[in-house]
Amino acid sequence: MNTTGGKQKQGSLAPQELLKEIGKANNRILIGIPREQIDGERRVALTPEAVDMLTDCGHRVLVESDAGLGINYSDNHYAEAGAEIVTATEVYAADILLKILPPDPTEVALMKPRSTLFSMVQLNLFAQEVYEQMIAKRITAIAYEMIADDRQRFPVLNIISEIEGTAAITIAADLLSNTQGGKGILLGGIPGVSPTEVVVIGAGNAGTVATRAALALGASVKVFDDDINKLRAIQQALGQGLFTSTFHPNVLHNAFRTADVVIGAMRYINSRRRYVIAEEMIRTMKRGALVIDLRVNQGGCFETTCSLSSSDAAVFEQYGVLHYCKQNISNHVARTTSMALSNIFVPMLLELGDLGNIQTMIKAKQGFKYGVYMYMGKPVSEYVSSYFNMRSNNIDIYLAAF
Repeated sequence: MNTTGGKQKQGSLAPQELLKEIGKANNRILIGIPREQIDGERRVALTPEAVDMLTDCGHRVLVESDAGLGINYSDNHYAEAGAEIVTATEVYAADILLKILPPDPTEVALMKPRSTLFSMVQLNLFAQEVYEQMIAKRITAIAYEMIADDRQRFPVLNIISEIEGTAAITIAADLLSNTQGGKGILLGGIPGVSPTEVVVIGAGNAGTVATRAALALGASVKVFDDDINKLRAIQQALGQGLFTSTFHPNVLHNAFRTADVVIGAMRYINSRRRYVIAEEMIRTMKRGALVIDLRVNQGGCFETTCSLSSSDAAVFEQYGVLHYCKQNISNHVARTTSMALSNIFVPMLLELGDLGNIQTMIKAKQGFKYGVYMYMGKPVSEYVSSYFNMRSNNIDIYLAAF
């Protein structure tokens, strides 16, 4: 034991573990949860239960009034969890902001310079003006969809895909019924009646979950993808009897011609290739068939859906085929989605608090660094910057400088 003049040095009796915990307590972060401004958006990045876990660790959470009403949580629920209920001006004064959708010009104007924004990158809702405002304010921005874990998986993208894949089958079952003007067929199969034919484009998480749900109802399912490894994985997971194929034109054409439901579930974020189903394929489908595009946010899987604007109808008929193209299907089950997101964000924010700041987190966690598309106002993601016709640089250049 070290001594000085017969007296112990300050802190010499404190165990190393306790000193570490005391150090962590000093790394308190200030988190803001704004209320989404786009009509119909109900999802929230953190539930009251998640807020409770963060505040218990000494972090401050500001929640804009009424932010949780869309998932049936009142301001009282958040206040009881330790959150501070504030105005829009006050919530955007936080060091770290957790939104769902990209910000609008008014929201960026409220942000303080050099703050950190977490949100979906969703380019079809991301305005050039907003991107330039963020550059001017030297914002650090992280896209949920692009954050990876230690195993190079994308937890937010995967969980949203799973939710939307499950929801797609529920939506299909509803739209095929007479009550919604459909053909009046059951999504599945019963003895003596031919099963419904479902075609899934994309063997990723959304496609796998949608396929599993359709098979469980008794439907006949065919899965297409350009990646043979994904096809192998889905077949191993769901059984050798599952029909899988690459994008062979004749095979795909025959599948579309007899399909009752086609689900577009290709992944386009940071993808080197982009496959889009030709309009001619839709034209060959049966009258009364259904197309569900889960990738409208990423530009669409079909030629009939990839040029839609926010003013276009989200449900429409073309060539006698009903198209369902609503954005953010996970918003239909907003509470489940918010709970799933909270399960991902709480450990991430606690680790951020332990490390002390965003810069350290980016340097320490390679997967987290993948999600950064703007660092201190500098574009660092080619996927995002190319959409706005801007150049980007490797983030490591700026990490060394700042």
